[in-house]
Amino acid sequence: MALRAEPVGDLTDDDLDAAEHLRTAADRLLAECGKVIVGQTEVLEQLLLAILSRGHALLVGVPGLAKTLMIRTLADGMAMSFNRVQFTPDLMPSDITGTEMLQEDKATGGRAFRFLQGPIFANLVLADEINRTPPKTQAALLEAMQEKQVTVAGQRHPLPNPFFVLATQNPIEQEGTYPLPEAQQDRFMFTIHVGYPSEDDEFRVIESTTSAAAPRVERVVDAEEVLRMQELVRRVPAAGFVIRYALKLARLTRPGSQDGEPADAGVPDFVKKYVTWGAGPRAGQSLILAAKARALLKGRPYVATEDVKAVALPVLRHRVITNYNAEADRVTPDEIVRKLLAVVPRDGER
Repeated sequence: MALRAEPVGDLTDDDLDAAEHLRTAADRLLAECGKVIVGQTEVLEQLLLAILSRGHALLVGVPGLAKTLMIRTLADGMAMSFNRVQFTPDLMPSDITGTEMLQEDKATGGRAFRFLQGPIFANLVLADEINRTPPKTQAALLEAMQEKQVTVAGQRHPLPNPFFVLATQNPIEQEGTYPLPEAQQDRFMFTIHVGYPSEDDEFRVIESTTSAAAPRVERVVDAEEVLRMQELVRRVPAAGFVIRYALKLARLTRPGSQDGEPADAGVPDFVKKYVTWGAGPRAGQSLILAAKARALLKGRPYVATEDVKAVALPVLRHRVITNYNAEADRVTPDEIVRKLLAVVPRDGER
């Protein structure tokens, strides 16, 4: 049974009304996506949690699982600008951020540089197959994802608000790819694994996609509504022991640095054996923000430890860097996070 948090800075009546509107809008949005996407409810919900938390998400799955279609459909349900960038080995940073072009004023005959915006200037950007472009181009996303701006020729250009990067990646075809550096992976709030559909869902996929029907997704929310929802998520109270629980989960992934810094007391032996580097402070922030968003989606005006536990896998799996021992014993970051969830006390006590 989840522990209930005592109110910390209670939400006002207006906030509670807004929370109910958020939950209703989220249900409608997921229902609209369900017209096109069969199953994958958990994946769609995690994408929505990332958006409500002002985070970015990386979808990892084999080809043919509708990763791109999921993001496109979610964008169709929101009245916001959307751009898709197909990442390829010859893609340049300026192809994403934009570039300055020398243009002539026909009236005066004078010439001046003018900035032409790239596809990054949208509320929702789909970075398709992000690991197929070199690190130089991948790095072009770092400033955008963290600072919500791009700098070209010394000039800063703010990005639209809200702004999200939703990226896809194929985990099985690694020839000719460029794995994302750990620093860039850390910019993603979630890494979401997209699995194969069930037999019934796959039947429905085949049935619906081979017919003449073309479902139309209605737009449910716009950019202003999303901004209000994001502000509401930040106001959801989280009790101290809930924050302590999230903090403990993040800190116990750290076996101690290789320069001799000791690990926290109580770090499990399996972490010391299998983990090279653990999650940084962004992990704790992401755990609490995503838990707040999930609490609202579940109709609760407070955060419970069950919310933190529910988002732990997508938040932590890409922030736990395993070593050769883990590779030899076929131990994945997901297994390590699950073991941590089993051993960390839910009341946040040491």
